Amino acid sequence: MSEVIRIHPMDDFKERSRSVLNDPGQRKNFRGAMDFLQAKRRAQFPDQDELAGLRELGASIRRYSLAHLPQLLEQLEKNLSANGIQVHWAQTSDEANAIALAIARRVDAHRVIKGKSMVSEEIEFNHAMEAAGIEALESDMGEYIVQLAGEKPSHIIMPAIHKTKQEIAKLFAQEVPGVSYTEDVDALIQIGRRVLRRKFADADIGLSGVNFAVAETGTLCLVENEGNGRMCTTVPRVHIAITGIEKVVEKLEHVPPLYSLLSRSATGQAVTTYFNLISGPRKAGEKDGPEEVHLILLDNGRTQAYADEELRATLQCIRCGACMNHCPVYARIGGHAYGTTYPGPIGAIISPHMLGLDSTYPLAFASTLCGACSEVCPVKIPIPDILVRLRNEAQARPDSEEATLRGSGAARTTSGAAIWSVWSQVYSRVGLYRLASWFMSRGRDLSPTEQGAWTRSRTPLIPAARRLRDLLKDRKP
Repeated sequence: MSEVIRIHPMDDFKERSRSVLNDPGQRKNFRGAMDFLQAKRRAQFPDQDELAGLRELGASIRRYSLAHLPQLLEQLEKNLSANGIQVHWAQTSDEANAIALAIARRVDAHRVIKGKSMVSEEIEFNHAMEAAGIEALESDMGEYIVQLAGEKPSHIIMPAIHKTKQEIAKLFAQEVPGVSYTEDVDALIQIGRRVLRRKFADADIGLSGVNFAVAETGTLCLVENEGNGRMCTTVPRVHIAITGIEKVVEKLEHVPPLYSLLSRSATGQAVTTYFNLISGPRKAGEKDGPEEVHLILLDNGRTQAYADEELRATLQCIRCGACMNHCPVYARIGGHAYGTTYPGPIGAIISPHMLGLDSTYPLAFASTLCGACSEVCPVKIPIPDILVRLRNEAQARPDSEEATLRGSGAARTTSGAAIWSVWSQVYSRVGLYRLASWFMSRGRDLSPTEQGAWTRSRTPLIPAARRLRDLLKDRKP
């Protein structure tokens, strides 16, 4: 099993990042994977006018859903219950795991087979089950690979994107009984399928995520490619779905535009292989399907983001991963360097609400603010603006009006605050600014050669010999 997630302090984040940057092979693998995914996405959106219109529609649907979130959640619960789906509310990860464990113990479950679910990664579901003596096995191929390796997903859509086929071949030969080393990708996929096929029938509970929850019909929508999601939700006698409270939409007609944006942005497909609509447990006379269906709706910090009008846009995310695929920072350091369930740009803005800004503020600074993430986001989340907001929150005085988040002010230091106070005084007073610039230009030879993080990869900053003001005075009219 993989280790429980530990949120790494700033020094560890930097060390992990440097480790990848110093590994040419891993950097090459990530660069190639990101280029491939970017090309597939571009091929799916040849008409820029259609893309612009679809993005605006998708963003409008998500903004509308969030604006009416409390009412939609109540409507969703009412209609799910009417359909025979049992709804549970969890404020924290521990509460979500406790609910799932109570269900498992009530039905005397010993084995759980899992479809892909980032929320289950978020709450450390596998470890909670393992601690209770219940096996939890991943059935998504990428998730199965990283589970075998004792690792965490490095991407929200492609969990094993950091691994080469040679590494996977070696892993299967070591961990799967009776398997010989082979680098044939089709053969490796078949090995995984053979192992997992029997597990679906043996499992007592199937667990899945939810891509969209439709309030008006009480329907859970599940997007997938491998068929394991369909198996997890139909073969075991109990199905548990888990999702964040933000995944609700009002109407079924709101789903197709989001589905089109999701599949084309995530994997470069016009549509995915499977699109599951789940509206209840097995009914009398039906030959398949679970006897019970449960939905766990998780908060885990989402209401903190929801309460702030600017930060609420974070919850528009449909988990396509496009921001990661186009992020120059993610492409160089990969997902594991972030140390959180959700890496990349979206992870940098959602993780502070789940884990506290004091644990995650370095992620907000791990960005060039180039805007590539917001340009490709299918639902138009202003990620750079939110990153700047989080940076300001991290530097804010804990007792000030600017400090609104849990962990605000974690990056603030006495020396840093003093430097910025002096800077503010100088740049807000013309006389002081002129005097300071005069001394800087005349004393440029005294500029230090070591300037902290700046000179680790750049030449030192040295003031010009003459100020712009002086040069302009010398110009003839």
